[in-house]
Amino acid sequence: MILQSKRVWVNGFFLAAQIEVKDGKIENILPYDSKSVDVDYGDLRIVPGFIDVHTHGAYGFDTNDANKEGLRNWMKNIVNEGVTGILPTTITQSKEVLTKAVKNVAEVVKEGYEGAEILGIHFEGPYLDMKYKGAQPEEYIVKGTIEEFEHYQKAADGLIKIVTMACEHDDDFTLTKYLSTHGVVPSIGHSGATIDEAAMAIANGAKSMTHVFNGMTPFHHRNPGLVGAAMRFRETYGEVICDGNHSTPDALNNYFMAKGKDHVVMVTDALMVKGLPVGTKVLFGGNEIELYEDGSAHLTETKGLAGSTLKVNEGLKVLVEKAMVPWEYAINSCTLNPARLLGVDDRKGKLVAGYDADIVVLNDDYSVKQTYTKGIARL
Repeated sequence: MILQSKRVWVNGFFLAAQIEVKDGKIENILPYDSKSVDVDYGDLRIVPGFIDVHTHGAYGFDTNDANKEGLRNWMKNIVNEGVTGILPTTITQSKEVLTKAVKNVAEVVKEGYEGAEILGIHFEGPYLDMKYKGAQPEEYIVKGTIEEFEHYQKAADGLIKIVTMACEHDDDFTLTKYLSTHGVVPSIGHSGATIDEAAMAIANGAKSMTHVFNGMTPFHHRNPGLVGAAMRFRETYGEVICDGNHSTPDALNNYFMAKGKDHVVMVTDALMVKGLPVGTKVLFGGNEIELYEDGSAHLTETKGLAGSTLKVNEGLKVLVEKAMVPWEYAINSCTLNPARLLGVDDRKGKLVAGYDADIVVLNDDYSVKQTYTKGIARL
C-alpha cells in the first residue's frame, strides 16, 4: 500500500512524500508522485499515530470495570480520534478491584483485540497524598511497598509501565528506585511535594509528572511547588491535560514554552463518560461524577473536576489554535514524546522507514480523515 500527501510530517517538517507500507511497517518514504498510489490525500496533513498514556475509559467502560468486551470496544473505537497506542489507566480502589482490573487488561492483550495497541497499563494510585487526592477515593489510599506492587505487576503480566505516586511519602524512595530500575516509570502526581522533594524524587528515579497543574502543589514565586518543579526540571517528562478546562490555554502556553518540544506529554485523562450524552452520571472510583456540556466531568457532591472527555485530535487543536503552541511542540506531545517516555520510540512516534505503520490523516479542522494501525485502515 502506498499513501501520499503534500504534507507528511517527517523529521520536524512537512514534506511532499509517499509512505509505502508493507506487513504493518513503513517500508519506504518516497518523493511525492514517485509511484502509483493507493490513496492520495492531497494537501491533508499525515502525522504519526497518537499515543495516550493516561486515560481511564470511554463509551461507558472504565479500566477498573475489568470487563473484556468493554475494553475491546474502547480499543476498537478510540482510533476515531487518531489514537493508535494507549495505556488503560486505573484509579485508586481496593486491592481486589485493582488486581482484577490489571488482570483483565493482560488477558485481553493475550487473547486478542482490534484497534489501538495496548502498550501497557498506567497505575494511578493508590500511593497518593491525601490533600491532593482529587477524585481518588481516600479510603483506599495506602503507602506503597515493593511487595504490593509486585503483586499487581504479576497480575498484569508485566504490563504496568507507569505508576502515579506521591514520591514524598515513599520512605528513602524505595519503591521509586525499584520501579525505575525495573522498566516502570515513576510519575509524581496527586502529590504535595515541594520543589526540593521533587528534585530528590527525580534524583532517585522519578521520570515524569502526572497531569501537571492538577493534583499537585501550585506555583508561587517564593514557593514554586510541584508545578514549578515541572517547569524547572526540563528533562523530566510532564503530562498535561489539553482540554482548556483543566488548564487554560494561557497556562498551556506557559508550560509548553517553559518546557520545550521534547518532554511535554499530552494526555486526555478521559473517563467512561466520554462518548456518552451530556448530563450522564456514573460512579468513578466510588464517587458519582457528571458530564458537563463543555466536556468536563465533575464530582456531583463537590463540583470539583474529576477528569475529561477530551479527544486527542481536539487537544491538538486547542494547543495550536487557542494556546498558540508551535506545531512541532504540539504534535510531539501526542506522538514522539509519549513514545520516548515509554521506551517504544524505536518503533513508534515517527513516520520513518522501519517503524510501525501507525498513521493519522487529519482534515484541516483537525477531525480525523483516516487512522491506520500497523497499516490497517480503521475508519
